[in-house]
Amino acid sequence: MRFHVLTIFPEAFPGPLGVGVVGKALEAGGIELHVHDLRDHTDDPHRQVDDAAFGGRAGMVLKPEPLIRAVRALRAGEPNLRTVLLSPQGATFTQSTARALAQESAILLVCGRYQGVDERARDEIGEEISVGDFVLSGGELAAMLVIEATARLVPGVVGSPESLTAETFSAGADGGLEAPQYTRPASFEGHDVPDVLRGGNHAAIAAWQREESARRTRNRRPDLLRSQARVGGST
Repeated sequence: MRFHVLTIFPEAFPGPLGVGVVGKALEAGGIELHVHDLRDHTDDPHRQVDDAAFGGRAGMVLKPEPLIRAVRALRAGEPNLRTVLLSPQGATFTQSTARALAQESAILLVCGRYQGVDERARDEIGEEISVGDFVLSGGELAAMLVIEATARLVPGVVGSPESLTAETFSAGADGGLEAPQYTRPASFEGHDVPDVLRGGNHAAIAAWQREESARRTRNRRPDLLRSQARVGGST
């Protein structure tokens, strides 16, 4: 799978993506990361990518010409390229989004900057994704989050695919939060690992994990239960 990133700060990459399982996958060629400098698609000596907004609004806006030129050039080289703008106005990025993106052969993540992106460029890009209801100075960190969450779902990136099935937000956790986990020692400062996890009864362990997952989701993220209820009611 190929990840493309369009940014005015190409030096920010790979950053944290260069370590851990994603870093190993990049090194081994299981996934690819191609970073493109938006300024390479300008046609003026100063390589200007931003300008003042019409209407007197404060701040600068990314110009349409270099953005649209870059997106079209990259699409020409990747016929099946899925193009996404990182924007606080986009659809919220979730684990389901990551699973869908992991099915693609190539993705272009466009990093906004300044006060935003010219609306004509937004129209050209089409899809927008937000990593949360907050505003960043630019889309680079958001792009890294999307790549990290998506890349680890690409077959071969995580060494033990079974570990993905019971994670928080996964089908194994019924779309909720993952059950508590423990490792050695069995007793630490008066806190013991639950007996069921040490008993070897796999059916009992699975039942305990389901119950704990449901309890933790109710206590910490009841909104997930409401979302599941809405989905269930619509089928």
